[in-house]
Amino acid sequence: MFSQYQQQCEEFIVANMKTDLAHDLLHVKRVVKLAFEIAIEEQAELNVVLPAAWLHDCLSYPKNHALRSLSSLHAADKAIIFLRSIDYPEQYLLPIHHAISAHSVSGGLMADTLEAQIVQDADRLDALGAIGIARCIQVSSQLQRPLYSPEDAFAVDREVDDQRFTIDHFYKKLLKLAASMNTEVGKKIALQRTQFIESYLQQLALEI
Repeated sequence: MFSQYQQQCEEFIVANMKTDLAHDLLHVKRVVKLAFEIAIEEQAELNVVLPAAWLHDCLSYPKNHALRSLSSLHAADKAIIFLRSIDYPEQYLLPIHHAISAHSVSGGLMADTLEAQIVQDADRLDALGAIGIARCIQVSSQLQRPLYSPEDAFAVDREVDDQRFTIDHFYKKLLKLAASMNTEVGKKIALQRTQFIESYLQQLALEI
């Protein structure tokens, strides 16, 4: 059923995504792809998973914005207003709202449904692996943060501070994401992508 609404969702997200380089249409499409693959494996409701995946970043405050923790909730509200405007079936709107509200790490909400867990896993998976490294550097570059501390690049003898150094974000968040995955498929992919990040850090240490 969702296929008849997909183009409208894509057009809406293109028109409404106004944030950092790491949260663009390419990110959304990767999350949709991952969410679809996991949903098929988990036999979840695609009419909830897919619109939530398409619209999860229809509103996203910058990483250094005071309202950053409310991005996912505000995106959920905006998505439901849009879905009602295109007459999306009402029975799916509440679970879609929850799936979008709960997708973000910074939002701090628990994903209480399988569909919400899938969207959360898909979004977090896009923060890992080769894509995850690139996205992290994109955001940090926009915020004018250096790649690493010249005195202690890997925070061995200091507190991790990802507000100052890009690599610190790997230790603050990215390397911990695999442990937060909800689905078996998500856990498997997260482990593979986390190992890639660890390999990158090992190579970076050699080069530094």
